[in-house]
Amino acid sequence: MKILIVNGPNLNLLGVREPGIYGTSSFEQYLPQLQALYPNIDIEYYQSNVEGELINKLQEVGFTYDGIVLNAGAYTHTSVALHDCIRSLKSPVIEVHISNVHQREEFRHQSMISAACKGVICGFGLDSYRLAVSALVES
Repeated sequence: MKILIVNGPNLNLLGVREPGIYGTSSFEQYLPQLQALYPNIDIEYYQSNVEGELINKLQEVGFTYDGIVLNAGAYTHTSVALHDCIRSLKSPVIEVHISNVHQREEFRHQSMISAACKGVICGFGLDSYRLAVSALVES
């Protein structure tokens, strides 16, 4: 089984950016822990701050991988292009957020991509990614 985790804009700053919201660990520090929990699953990681690069990566793997975990960051709330891309893929996509976006600013309460995704997980810190991988493995 192959799963790709995709992080969008500013998530390269995890561990540095607003640690009260996003925690003190970088994703690169967290990823080996996640991979160790699923030794028989090939879990790959990709991050970009550029919307078009995210779309290119999703299209590259979205017809052959068993699942995609997507934290689109701020693009969650603005990107019709990501919504359309996700709808075109064969691989199921789980939308993930580290924080509970519904407890934050009102503009974060709306997602342009949720309707195109298999499910949404938010508010569990970096463990949101494990929950998403678990959902893909068990489905």
